[in-house]
Amino acid sequence: MSPTPLRTAVVGAGKISGAYLRTLRGRPEVTVVAVADLDPARARLAAGSVPGARAVSVAEACAAEDVDLVLNLTVPAAHAEVALAAIAGGKHVYGEKPLAATTGEAREVLTAAAAAGVRVGCAPDTVLGTGLQTARAVLDGGGIGRPVAATAFMVCPGHELWHPDPEFYYRPGGGPLLDMGPYHLTALVTLLGPVRRVTGLTARPGERRTIAAGPRAGEVFPVEVATHVTGVLEHAGGALTTLVMSFDVWQARLPHLEVYGSAGSLSVPDPNEFAGPVALHRAGGPGWEQVPVLAGHPDTGRGCGVVDLAWALADGTPHRADGELAFHVLEVMEALLASAEAGRAVEVTSSCGRPAAVPTIRTRGDLT
Repeated sequence: MSPTPLRTAVVGAGKISGAYLRTLRGRPEVTVVAVADLDPARARLAAGSVPGARAVSVAEACAAEDVDLVLNLTVPAAHAEVALAAIAGGKHVYGEKPLAATTGEAREVLTAAAAAGVRVGCAPDTVLGTGLQTARAVLDGGGIGRPVAATAFMVCPGHELWHPDPEFYYRPGGGPLLDMGPYHLTALVTLLGPVRRVTGLTARPGERRTIAAGPRAGEVFPVEVATHVTGVLEHAGGALTTLVMSFDVWQARLPHLEVYGSAGSLSVPDPNEFAGPVALHRAGGPGWEQVPVLAGHPDTGRGCGVVDLAWALADGTPHRADGELAFHVLEVMEALLASAEAGRAVEVTSSCGRPAAVPTIRTRGDLT
């Protein structure tokens, strides 16, 4: 039996909201009752795609008596402001990544939520899919022995090639690390545990970018953040990860994520996706072998972390895409940038537990 539906208001009706609404529509655990956006027309359009949902203002979404959770899909610079308003209204909050633009703002959100007795969840929830969960099952089962190292790469020429309003990707709170890093770092923490120290370097080869898609194609805007970040992460368990996040690479032949152990190597699919092939190369073995799906929610999408939170509230258990994990990932990213600025290794002061694994066999409906 499903829990009582978690009545949800979506704040931010931009491009990513469509992916969330596709997942949440029809889920018995979640009912989208309202949609808010600074552009009322956009809120009305999104609300119209969900039976029974109404368009409201942001303030109304955070205060409405028939809202249990605010799904915060605003731009990173507004994440903390909206989350704090929702918490002040007694709502649980689930937000897009990163948790906030800074760890200072993020800690304020977590502190306010603890005082109010409400929960904070945060994307990415891609780690709940079959790709990362199958890879985790291999690691936890000793498939590659003791993890020694990992590599994680996300390289592309920049989001202005496809996004009609890409400026926020190039302002504080954006850049390849803050935008795409949460996927890879959340996956790495899920697989290898928290990070205790980092060393980073950054570059910003260009000061301006040109919008290539949509009605504003041809407009030029300034770049305010590093667009190429590379670093080394030391996990608490001893494994070392090499990380590269870039908006300055036109093409490459790099793995999304690989883990290397004392008894083999593991190829992990794109952490920005919920599924994908997992391959294992055993020490002394004949080559790479594809691993069958061992765990994770199949055929799901963005928003499955909200459904997981609804189940956790009903069961009185921790939810997996939680605020402490998101805070730790944000601090790791800040530490990488601080290391590049200072020219030395930087300690990461926060920690977090690995979220509970998603089991292979579930006694209740998959998050499909």
